Amino acid sequence: MSPLINVYCDESSHLENDHLPAMVLGALWCPAEETRNISEDIRGIKKRFGLRADFEIKWTKVSPAKSAFYLELVDYFFSRADLHFRALVAAKEGLRHPDFQQDHDTWYYKMYFDMLKIIFSPADRYRIYLDIKDTRGGEKIRKLHEVLANSIYDFSQEIIERVQIVRSNEVEVMQLADLLIGAVGAANRTGTLSLTKNLLIAKLRQASGYSLTRSTLYREPKINLFFWTPQSED
Repeated sequence: MSPLINVYCDESSHLENDHLPAMVLGALWCPAEETRNISEDIRGIKKRFGLRADFEIKWTKVSPAKSAFYLELVDYFFSRADLHFRALVAAKEGLRHPDFQQDHDTWYYKMYFDMLKIIFSPADRYRIYLDIKDTRGGEKIRKLHEVLANSIYDFSQEIIERVQIVRSNEVEVMQLADLLIGAVGAANRTGTLSLTKNLLIAKLRQASGYSLTRSTLYREPKINLFFWTPQSED
């Protein structure tokens, strides 16, 4: 049977009228058979730093008191060859939806496909898990599954087997995705950050060899970034 890949996705600043200049979509993926081991490793890191197993890792919760813990998580991500991260940073200023016969939702699904498309291989199977925070979660899940499957001619949904919502506070790999997405988003916004958040961004830059502010090579396997602008549609 084809290898099964778990993909954990999250999003930031995706709403049309949130007055934020860019949307960030991100995905962390690994072999499904390794998900339990990775989760146990992350819970072990929590324990070593005196945190409860159900402590939720989130970019918004990064604090100086837990600097060593969050830096250890970044080291763990880079230590595992089977963990991969991809983010799409999409500028929302200057969007011209009417010119492309689309609304904001249609654009959102296009961006999700652009974010995920380099992950998919016809030789593998995928289960995609999302942490969707708005009230239209169920509707968005159904539409996203349809868009993703049809875009790769997977009309019987044999490659993309499943797209479903999960509770991020119960899924360690999703929490790690949130941390990386938050760091990429913060690296591309103006404003003052805490020392710990700056340290995390600096560690990601050093370990990846990338600035986090421009697109990487298309097939970059570890930290893969794509920066989209409205001009990309021209």
